[in-house]
Amino acid sequence: MTTVTSQDLHDRIAGQNLPKRFLQNVERNGDIEVLNWKAADGSWASKTLNEMAADVARLTAALKDLGVARGDKVVMMIRNRQEFHALDTAVLFCGATPVSIYNSSAPDQIQYLINDCGASVAILEDSGFLERFESVREKIPTIKHIALIETTDETPDDVLRYSDLIAFEPVDLAVEAQTATLDDVATIIYTSGTTGPPKGVMLSHSNVAWTLESVGQSMRDQTDIEDFAGKRHVSYLPMAHVMERLLGHYYMLDFATKVYCCPETSQMPAMVRESKPNVFIGVPRVWEKMYAGVTAAISADPEKEQQFNDAIAAATPIMEKMTQGEATEEEVATWNFLDEVGFKAVRGLIGLDEVEIGISGAAPIPAEILEWFRTIGVPLSEGYGMSETTAVLSWSAAAKPGYVGQAAVGVEMKIADDGEVLARGGNMFEGYLGLPDKTAESIDDDGWVHTGDIGIMDDEGYLKIVDRKKELIITAGGKNISPANLEAALKMIPLVGQACAIGEQKPFVAALVVLDPDASAAWATEHGVQGDAATTAALAENPDVIAEVNAGLVEAMADFNNAEAVKKVKVLGDEWMPDTDLLTPTSKLKRRGVLAAFAAEIDSLYAK
Repeated sequence: MTTVTSQDLHDRIAGQNLPKRFLQNVERNGDIEVLNWKAADGSWASKTLNEMAADVARLTAALKDLGVARGDKVVMMIRNRQEFHALDTAVLFCGATPVSIYNSSAPDQIQYLINDCGASVAILEDSGFLERFESVREKIPTIKHIALIETTDETPDDVLRYSDLIAFEPVDLAVEAQTATLDDVATIIYTSGTTGPPKGVMLSHSNVAWTLESVGQSMRDQTDIEDFAGKRHVSYLPMAHVMERLLGHYYMLDFATKVYCCPETSQMPAMVRESKPNVFIGVPRVWEKMYAGVTAAISADPEKEQQFNDAIAAATPIMEKMTQGEATEEEVATWNFLDEVGFKAVRGLIGLDEVEIGISGAAPIPAEILEWFRTIGVPLSEGYGMSETTAVLSWSAAAKPGYVGQAAVGVEMKIADDGEVLARGGNMFEGYLGLPDKTAESIDDDGWVHTGDIGIMDDEGYLKIVDRKKELIITAGGKNISPANLEAALKMIPLVGQACAIGEQKPFVAALVVLDPDASAAWATEHGVQGDAATTAALAENPDVIAEVNAGLVEAMADFNNAEAVKKVKVLGDEWMPDTDLLTPTSKLKRRGVLAAFAAEIDSLYAK
């Protein structure tokens, strides 16, 4: 294991910025196809790093012609498509700051974010996004120009066309790369606003470059990967989210990873099966749905289901030993046999048979699901970080289920007296835009970032996140309870896909649980339930389904004491979707939204 320090990483990036690092990457890997996307006819199209650099040179010229200069902000509202990467990079070559905002942003949110960051240019994908901007155009006075990627004959004359921007005479990128400094802001990531108005997290060129050195070193130390050039990655999470921005954009700029652009999350499973990613990241719900899909498919044949479950039971302790390098030759041979007759086919079915690094992040994943994926040969691990830490704080390839890994290279972590996780390193953000008081609350005088998460650390330095400090449930009896741990356990009930524990100032803890679509469809087939009675809404009212969920509840709560355990659940049928009043774009619970939307159902749980 490396002994590289934070200062070592600072020394590595001295005198650089992201444009300079990009050009060094082009010099090394210019012929690699780094951008891949589906054309209108369904065929694959691609661009090499050299071709992307040519686009960057033309777009930099166009942006400079619009007056974009060092210190300016450029807002982008674009799905995961190839044009995003060259545009974001061109803004950096101008010395300006690209600000990606969620594609679901309503007009009032657009107005708030633009007025908060003071952007002078907005680059949008299509007319639907343009309509939202136009509806508040008079209220966003800093915007001087709007450009559109997909234009039509009806596109207003005062809206710039991407086709015109990309036609500019190219600048000399080597000259323009000198503009920005390490201290300049490379991007502003807006928090999801689950506990108040979104805050603009300022990440500098130094933050991003330092993090790239840190995660690159961590992954080289802990895997067989020596060079990330050409490693395949499916980019489907929002570019406004720090995890996708790091792994789906900055990795490509710095390491020449091969990005497959997936503009709609619904297209992701098919694209994963086609592209066979080497590095795959997902929020827990993505992994949970894959798990539920496989287990539901296998359950159609009870004999095969039993055989597969027996194989999982036999292989799980072996994989744990293999992870620690403690398995005997006989045990490895047993796992290889089970892999050949069962696990290998499952990995191929979901497109994860060539994954070298799999990461779950943004929220806790049930330990059992992480363990299941590792058992079938998908090297899934859990990472931990936040926008304020440039996405990364801890990660270990040798995953320990229930833990989020050890501190990344160069990162210091410690647990405060009240249990809060504190961290320090070159990846810690510059501050919240325009909010010095909030910044001072988050970063103390010694440079420690206060994460707001409660955690514990074991003797090996593995971190376990207990819960968000602000989300701990305090019951009427004064008991502090972690909802995240309860929710992870509830999601291991076979029929349950989503859960929200409740109990603030209540006599006991209860929960809302949402049926998993795949698992409930398989249950309906198995039990001969058809037609309208087989919808998730109808199944949520089915007495047999409710009885099965309640039976699962007893088992799920076995490891919790009486004061902590969920006593009652309300079964719901309609899946909670990301980027709504109930979930953030990365499927984190918006607890206030859930509590408001299901107030009647919650009241019924506590009715006498």
